[in-house]
Amino acid sequence: MAKKKILMLSDDLRMHSGVACVSKDIVTTTIDHYDWVQLGGAIKHPEEGKMADMSQLMQQETGVENAYLKIYPVSGYGNPDILREIIAIEKPDAILHYTDPRFWLWLYQMEHEIRTQIPIFYNNIWDDLPDPLWNENFYRSCDLLIAISKQTYGINKRMLSDYEDWQIKYVPHGINSKRFFPVNKTSTDFVDFTKHYELDKYKFKVLYSNRNIRRKMPGDVVLAFKHMVDQLPEDQRKDCALVFHTQVSDDNGTDLREVCRKMMPEYRAIFTYDKGGPFDDKAMNYLFNACDVYINLASNEGFGLGSCEALTVGTPIVVNVTGGLQDQCGFKDDEGNYIVAEDYVELGSNHRGDYKEHGEWVRPVWPKTISLLGSPQTPYIFDDRCTWEDAGDALLEWYEMGPEERERSGNSGREFVNDAFSGMTAVHMGEGFIESMDGALENWKPKERFTLEQING
Repeated sequence: MAKKKILMLSDDLRMHSGVACVSKDIVTTTIDHYDWVQLGGAIKHPEEGKMADMSQLMQQETGVENAYLKIYPVSGYGNPDILREIIAIEKPDAILHYTDPRFWLWLYQMEHEIRTQIPIFYNNIWDDLPDPLWNENFYRSCDLLIAISKQTYGINKRMLSDYEDWQIKYVPHGINSKRFFPVNKTSTDFVDFTKHYELDKYKFKVLYSNRNIRRKMPGDVVLAFKHMVDQLPEDQRKDCALVFHTQVSDDNGTDLREVCRKMMPEYRAIFTYDKGGPFDDKAMNYLFNACDVYINLASNEGFGLGSCEALTVGTPIVVNVTGGLQDQCGFKDDEGNYIVAEDYVELGSNHRGDYKEHGEWVRPVWPKTISLLGSPQTPYIFDDRCTWEDAGDALLEWYEMGPEERERSGNSGREFVNDAFSGMTAVHMGEGFIESMDGALENWKPKERFTLEQING
């Protein structure tokens, strides 16, 4: 039986953004089941206007003999004419859109045209409370919504209560175990890596790898680290370092070097970008392995790839309880059962600490303030702010635990994210997409086509 063909609209999967990396994992883990075409965006795409046939490379990479992947590069996010041309050439069976819908407004403005021919699937990457009713038109322009977090699943189910079960599915991001895994820490390559970035000089290293933007709260991470080190005996403080793998300065964030210089002048901050830009997969894997704890204090977060990647190598985490970060905490109900996606239809979010029991691989930090923010694009959204003092105390717990116990706790987190129940591996993500999209293709019915007619008289 011929494979169905899916047209993906997202960041070019050859790029280094989070969306691009996940897009590639979706494709590579399902390419034995689907043929793939991508309208691949980038800010200033160097190959705009060219078509890249990646089929042979995919065959070599995946071992799938009939792998089919073509990429149509575009600067920005494309336009209706490009999409019409690709549909005419490739004749896809469905469109899968993956990123913020506001970046692709033109797609949703022409959904009445597209859905008379093929369905539109949307991988919903970011939603927070209160239920974003201003997104409803986007969601109702789609035939299938795939939610990357349990919280987003609950939001979609409440907002679209008339949708069938096959139209709203929970499929979390999955981490590729070929890119992120525990390494031999005595190997020459790993030792050389730690020496190059001076990581070998410190016994306890806290890693931050989010973007340097306000929502990710990098300044609070500095204060949390300082709060932890301040509580240590003076002779132990020199053993600690805060590792930043991000842009040191960003117009949408802060000047991290200046923040560290003013807020913790006596403590060590390492900026990996001082010795080069973004890492390749090997170096990034080494970085996760080299650090002792990963921290994410984002005030709202769709999923949190970095913390899940850390868990995949066995590094424990400190995270704010918001958005998709909740899924990585392994929260349990009063009967000791893991909270599942369906529970979030009623729960909404666990950011107020309705359920406290969690996995031993994480020190969750509950928000102390939940305020309402907004903008013309997103009129309202909760800002879940934890305190840097609480985050610092969580880091201190990991420090005082010692390396052997931290390793054991981190390994339990690795087991959790690799388990089929959590579904946080690339393989499980691929299986979830196949099940969700096959179900949608089987149940989908074309949208009714309307024509304009002139009536005389």
